[in-house]
This record gives sequence, structure tokens and C-alpha cells, in this order.
Amino acid sequence: MARRGIKKFLNHWIALPWTGYRGGADQYRSQNQEHEFYFCLMGSISDIRCSMKKIAVFGKPGSGKSTFSINLASVTGIQLHPLDSIVYKQNGDLVDRDTYDRKHKKILSSDCWIIDGFGPVDSFNLRLDEADTLIYIDLPYIVSYWFVTKRLIKGLIVKPEGWPDGSSIFKGTLASYRTLKLCPKFWNDGFMQRLKGLSTSKSVYVIRTVSELNNFVKNKVESRINK
Repeated sequence: MARRGIKKFLNHWIALPWTGYRGGADQYRSQNQEHEFYFCLMGSISDIRCSMKKIAVFGKPGSGKSTFSINLASVTGIQLHPLDSIVYKQNGDLVDRDTYDRKHKKILSSDCWIIDGFGPVDSFNLRLDEADTLIYIDLPYIVSYWFVTKRLIKGLIVKPEGWPDGSSIFKGTLASYRTLKLCPKFWNDGFMQRLKGLSTSKSVYVIRTVSELNNFVKNKVESRINK
């Protein structure tokens, strides 16, 4: 009971005022976008339960992907496969590449799936090709750095959602900081152009603020299912 109480306290109070973790970070939206919320949906979705079957969720470390994906899986009823559970063994060590490829391809061949994460670049590219729905969480870097730090603070008491069993929260946090420094080399305008090209045959969503992240499943998914 005390453990749940501490977790609830951290969820509500370990948040910087400007991130608006339960409100929004609109003032930190990308300066390169003409719109506050880049939401690209090519083709109509008359029944989201039929159209969203193979969903790839991805973005920088500290983007809230794990919590978002858990909520999405709960609403859609589609099985969630956190990529970290495929990449790492229960003791925190990396699995060998053959084992990873075999598990990853088996998931991609199934009828419905949600995969949260990145993984090896070639497998990420394969996932983009196989998915019918792409959800790119592109929060401002200052927010992602804070979310990684917040995860570390919370992780001292409770294991973060989606965190592999046996993995060190300290090592994972340092790895996330290092990855964030390298992210502009991949998550950039070139990648956005790639998503734009993919949107001709897939549903592509780009989430740019914390407010949109918190409300996406309710406003864009649950509301359609309940129609």
C-alpha cells in the first residue's frame, strides 16, 4: 500500500511546471513546424479497430513511449511487445542477434501487434514497412532529458514501466543521456520527410507536446472505438 502511495505521489509531483506533465508543453513545440500539432492521417479511418492492427511506436529516449503504449494496448486490445523485452535477457544482458531477429520477425508475422521502441536500425526499417500505423513521439529535447531524469528518480523506488527485469536503472539512464546526444543525427528533418512518404500508404501520427501525448489515446483512439 505504501509503495503504491509513493508511486502515486511521484507521478503527480515530480514534474517541472513548464513540462505540464498532466497539462502540456505547447510552448516548447518545434519551431520548424507551422502547426502546433503535426498530425498526419492519410486516408480515412472509418473503424479504427480494423485499421490499426500493426502499430509501431517510436521516438527518442524519455518520450513516454512505454506508458503511452500500455494505454494504447489497453484500449485497442492489441498485444504490446516492448522492444526492450526482446533485446534484453531477464538478467539485463543483451540477447544474441539471431535470437532477437527470430523473435522480432515472429511478431511482425502475426496479425496484430504494438511494438514500442527502436532496436537495430535494419529491424526498425522492417517494422516501418510492415506496420499499418506509425506513431512518432517527438517531444522537445528539454522535455525528454527531464523525463529520463524523472524516470531515474522514480526508479529508485519502483521499477519504471516497460523496464527490463534485472537491468540497472543507472546504466540505462546514462545510456539514454548518451543516446539523446546522438538523436539529431537520426530523428531529424530527413526522417520526417521519410514519414511523409510513408503516409501515402499508412496512418502516420506525430505527437509533439506532452498534452497531446497524454490525450492521444482518449481523443484519437478511444473516441473512435466508442462511436
